[in-house]
Amino acid sequence: MQKITTFLTYDQQAEEAAKLYVGLFEDAEITNTTYYKEGMPVPAGRVMSVEFRLAGQEYVALNGGPHFRFAEGMSLFVSCQDQAEIDRLWVALTADGGQPGQCGWLKDRFGVSWQLIPHNLRQLLSSPDPDRARRKMAAMLQMHKIDIAALEQA
Repeated sequence: MQKITTFLTYDQQAEEAAKLYVGLFEDAEITNTTYYKEGMPVPAGRVMSVEFRLAGQEYVALNGGPHFRFAEGMSLFVSCQDQAEIDRLWVALTADGGQPGQCGWLKDRFGVSWQLIPHNLRQLLSSPDPDRARRKMAAMLQMHKIDIAALEQA
């Protein structure tokens, strides 16, 4: 068991979110689902929490009610291997009401913030030529989804 687990609280979409996320990553699975019981503040039989794993990292999703909201100060950072992975995840996570952000950030349809970042971003942004390094950073700051080829050319 890992010492620290990311705990995500949704209104009523914990199971839907967990299924989406597990479908996007290899080495991902739902490991446990618990249900509200009689006498609890939510009708018996509804999903209370879903435990799941993404790429070896454990998460818990809870249906806690409408007063819980996600904030952009917390995001799930994904180190992507290539443009194809960035594109695939971007499309899936912005679908059905997700919102693109700037510099590789987005919010999924549940309000969770994600960063889809090339694994070699430091290298992509660096250059021994300070002007080129500034151009690369300026190019990235104009992007929503990161475009690796555009950064390489800047």
